[in-house]
Amino acid sequence: MFELMDEWGPEKVVCVSDPRTGMRGVLVIDNTARGMGKGGTRMSPTLSVEEVARLARVMTWKWAGVDLFFGGAKAGIRFDPASPDKEAALRAFVRLLSNEIPREYVIGLDMGLTERDAAIVQDELRDRGAAVGTPAELGGVPYDELGVTGYGVAEATDAVFPLAGKRVAIQGLGAVGRAAARRYAELGAVIVAVSSALGAVHDPNGLDVTRLLAVPGDAAVIEYSGGARLTLGAELLVPTDVLVPCALQDVIDDSLAGKIEASVVVEGANMPTSPAAQEVLAARGITVLPDFIANAGGVVAAGFAMDARHSAFRPDPAAIYATISAKLRANAVTVLEHASAAGATTHQAARALAESRVRKAMELKGRTPGESRSGTHRMSVSGTA
Repeated sequence: MFELMDEWGPEKVVCVSDPRTGMRGVLVIDNTARGMGKGGTRMSPTLSVEEVARLARVMTWKWAGVDLFFGGAKAGIRFDPASPDKEAALRAFVRLLSNEIPREYVIGLDMGLTERDAAIVQDELRDRGAAVGTPAELGGVPYDELGVTGYGVAEATDAVFPLAGKRVAIQGLGAVGRAAARRYAELGAVIVAVSSALGAVHDPNGLDVTRLLAVPGDAAVIEYSGGARLTLGAELLVPTDVLVPCALQDVIDDSLAGKIEASVVVEGANMPTSPAAQEVLAARGITVLPDFIANAGGVVAAGFAMDARHSAFRPDPAAIYATISAKLRANAVTVLEHASAAGATTHQAARALAESRVRKAMELKGRTPGESRSGTHRMSVSGTA
């Protein structure tokens, strides 16, 4: 774990395990200079500490990128979300982290967890403030139901690449990909390819998005009548104006980046392109909207949800959508302008913007190397200041 630490964090890494269920879990609080740690919790049978630490760092930049006052954090549970013992494993995880939840970290939703799981967290800790993303019936902001992340992905795209009549290919038809497809279509784009874990479909003349999304889950792709069937991964290489990877991290490497036929790559997933791929895409003149700029709709909604945890009133979805649109559109334009002025990749420009905000907060709180109180040099890696 020491190898994970650098000048930014992580400030705290907590690992837990439960022999009864076989659950193993980790919480990574990356940087709290701008506020308490906040990020999603994922469940996967192949989860690693390094994976969660990387995602926690993305959250540090994502909160700073949208200029909202929380810090980066992420949690993960190494367990199969399809297991009949999922609830028991989840309850054990949050129970073992009750020292940190919700005082230092509030559970959010990521891969493998649902709105009902957020409700289970609240029940286990007997604290409505322990989780966000709960169903509307419990006064929460139901991210998946509202489609806030995918909505923001499309809004950010439209700000820098007006979508009317443009072709869009989407990898991944989970909560983000579905909501993005819906919003892209509403903004006038033509969806030419989509994929799920079960396959991919392509139609250069455009898919019927309404008919496609009428089928829930991954089966939407295989049950769609029309279009050509593609092998998984081929949807990344179809001729299109906009390519939107909304699945897992690390799906586009430098080799694949040299074959992509798109003008714009919009990172709906976290970390879908490698640093080498980003350089290749930039050299080819392909614009990339970085993940922590394009997919930050979820963190904007989380900001509303954090405020609403103890309120008797439900947050207004219209206000959430309006704020997501305004913030993500403005940020997308700013990052592209900074990248152009600096001769940098968009990732480098976005990271520099976020870093400057976090560093300033660290300096103000005396957390940077060389900061001194009573004449001694001091560097905090624990987060206690």
